[in-house]
Amino acid sequence: MTTQTPPLVSLQDPKDVSIDVIESELSSIWRSYSDNDDGIVATRATSFTFIVYEPEPTQHLLAALGFYTGPIDGIAGPRTVAAIKSAQKAYEMEVTGKSNQDFIHKLQTEFEQAKANGQLNEEQKVAAGSYSPDLEGTGLADSIAASNPCRIITLCPTVGEDKGVKAQVSAYCPINKRSQNTLICCEYITLRGTAAALERVGGIISELTISGLPTFVWWKASPEPEYGLFKRLASQGDTLVVDSSNFSDPEAQLLQLGQMLEQNIPLADLNWARLSPWQELTAAAFDPPERRSAVLEIDRVTIDYEKGNATQALMFLGWVASRLQWKPVSYEQEGGDYDIRRVKFLNDEQKTIEAELAGVPLADWGDVLGDLISIKLSSTNLQADCCTVLCSGTTGCMRMEASGGAQACRIEQVTPLGDQKTEHLIEKQLQRWGPDALYQESINVTMGILKLAENN
Repeated sequence: MTTQTPPLVSLQDPKDVSIDVIESELSSIWRSYSDNDDGIVATRATSFTFIVYEPEPTQHLLAALGFYTGPIDGIAGPRTVAAIKSAQKAYEMEVTGKSNQDFIHKLQTEFEQAKANGQLNEEQKVAAGSYSPDLEGTGLADSIAASNPCRIITLCPTVGEDKGVKAQVSAYCPINKRSQNTLICCEYITLRGTAAALERVGGIISELTISGLPTFVWWKASPEPEYGLFKRLASQGDTLVVDSSNFSDPEAQLLQLGQMLEQNIPLADLNWARLSPWQELTAAAFDPPERRSAVLEIDRVTIDYEKGNATQALMFLGWVASRLQWKPVSYEQEGGDYDIRRVKFLNDEQKTIEAELAGVPLADWGDVLGDLISIKLSSTNLQADCCTVLCSGTTGCMRMEASGGAQACRIEQVTPLGDQKTEHLIEKQLQRWGPDALYQESINVTMGILKLAENN
């Protein structure tokens, strides 16, 4: 599904300004359009403030090329500097430990070549999956502005030399919002600098949010609970949006999300939203009156997912367990080609439920690494009518059906949906805010599983 972004009227192309005059510069734009010869009145953003933290691609590309194994957070720590030096040496460039546009261009060229030649290993695929240059820049912002006139503040942490923070302002109005010679417009503020420089101006960033309106923060990086700017934005925003499909250390970072929820941080995960078709089909499978009681017979769960990121599989298992009141009691990671994980639960009647999570290695990975492939819910009670198989493609269905068992299974295929893409999910998320009780309950169980893993 493709969404056509309507054309925009430019009130102000990107203009470099001093960071302390951003508000006055924006106000001057609106004053100039409040009374003009064309009779067109432009009004300011009136819906919400949208803050996007989006690191430049240096760390993404270094990780995708195997030079860097740390978090993708835009913070130029010792590991990032060492990785830059290693890459500069490998590509016969001047070894400075600093990134610049020439260095980024070289990394992009090497990455595209390695990807085209199939030279990325599974760890590098994880990093490559979090690199989304098409979402960087105005394309996504224009799409959001077309349906939600708002103030967009983009924070672009760089890993080069700390030269303070550079600011730009601009304003655009989607034509389809024009009514009776009035344009409802979106304001853009872009701040570039190192993570340390952005942290130094954290108070100014907070002051740039529109008073009295919701504030959404999209943290397009690994969560960094100890980073001052992260703490500030997480505590002040109405919703902090992350995407666990991009996590470099999925299990540890899922635990971080759980801890943030325990601190009452209003959190939303786009990867959780991707599970909704699977959850809806699972629930629908047990809607018929004759199958409602059979759901209590489930004691075997098998989940296949695209190898490289287990967050979807773990969250789906947490969701099922939270709905059926299962308590996790053991966790084993066998590894191997399918990176097998086994989890045991007990229900309220002390019955044992066993779950297996398998990461299926694929030659070609999709837009989201770790997407679910297939799920099987079944029972050791052969008389129970609970066997259900959900799958996203023919191969996944065949693997689950071939796994054996005397029970007849209900087969449902999850059709790939265009609105599960990141840009559509973030647009939906901007229509709501506040806590998601179902997500919190499911993550609580997922945390219980992961804490067992920590103790092994």
